[in-house]
Amino acid sequence: MKPLTLHDLLPPDRFAELRPSLRDAVIAHKRDRRIAVGDRVTMVFEDRETLRWQVQEMCRVEQLRAPAQVQQELDVYNQLMPGEGELSATLFVEITDSARIRAELDRLIGIDEHVSLHVGDEVVPARFDPKQLEEERISAVQYLRFRLTPEQIARFSDPAVPLRLAVDHPHYAAEALLDAASRRSLALDLRGGAPPLLDPGGAAQPLFDPRAAARPESADRVLREHGRARAVAPGGAPPGLVVVSARDGDAGFLDADPQTASDLLALAREVARELTAAHGGCAVRFDAARRPWRIELQGT
Repeated sequence: MKPLTLHDLLPPDRFAELRPSLRDAVIAHKRDRRIAVGDRVTMVFEDRETLRWQVQEMCRVEQLRAPAQVQQELDVYNQLMPGEGELSATLFVEITDSARIRAELDRLIGIDEHVSLHVGDEVVPARFDPKQLEEERISAVQYLRFRLTPEQIARFSDPAVPLRLAVDHPHYAAEALLDAASRRSLALDLRGGAPPLLDPGGAAQPLFDPRAAARPESADRVLREHGRARAVAPGGAPPGLVVVSARDGDAGFLDADPQTASDLLALAREVARELTAAHGGCAVRFDAARRPWRIELQGT
């Protein structure tokens, strides 16, 4: 698939206008591209439409308007674009017990050698992003690709040929059979991609205005609010740094009321997911003794 460019994006105001209907369209599009492999691993297959949506959303959340800033987001997400004869996916290891996250992830070290796509009786091993791989730990979010031969691509569209995803790690073994809707959606990737979902509403209208001005880098930017919590991109901070703190009050971690603590953690998790999607990882820091309580999240 062709990489996304500035001209493939809607202007911010136009995106805000169309966002509700576009969100519904993307959710419906991703429904057949999200495949659970057992109870702890989910793969979401990416294409131009899922990645275009993610770029537009990150630009909305971080209030990016300058072409250079938006191009940085495009450069990140274009790395996930499937190439010719490829399927590209984001793999999520889903562990609901926060106290067990690190221990469970450590048990899955080496998973990059144990994920595959089966086209009938042929095995297509997953190729993980080597930049994410470490010898002694893994991330809960991984990016991978399956490269198919022309013969495998032809068989992929044959409903008589079963397709399944498999994980055969010593500490986690599961597989999922692709249903008809999923294989139809993924087969489009192997033929160049699905039709555009994000219609700019007229070919004469530019999809991104290169004259849009950047916000002053020195100013703090409020990205989002949730209940009693607020997410801010501090002025002058490095790209990808977001601080989540209480909207008012000076309570610390040890004495924050339950509702404030709940809102802070909920917003921090939401921001962490988006930073991980945009940057490939997210470091989370906070000082329990600091007042007021704040959580710093840095895309890595």
